[in-house]
Amino acid sequence: MAQMHFYVPDDFAKLIRQRARQANMPVSRYLVQLIRNELGNGWPDHYFDEIYGGWQGSGGPKRRPGETEDPRDI
Repeated sequence: MAQMHFYVPDDFAKLIRQRARQANMPVSRYLVQLIRNELGNGWPDHYFDEIYGGWQGSGGPKRRPGETEDPRDI
């Protein structure tokens, strides 16, 4: 697991420590939770509806040979 070092304003550090304590977590675990919530795990919401299924050209969505209709079916 990578280790990161960074600087935050003193008021942020105080708030982070308070929130971690309220969540009964070490600061590092609390920060990882915040980052996961922000960055997400997996595809963004509606990715396949807006990107993959968003083809506007003629002939329907383009697919490679053997590709399923919806990549979530894999």
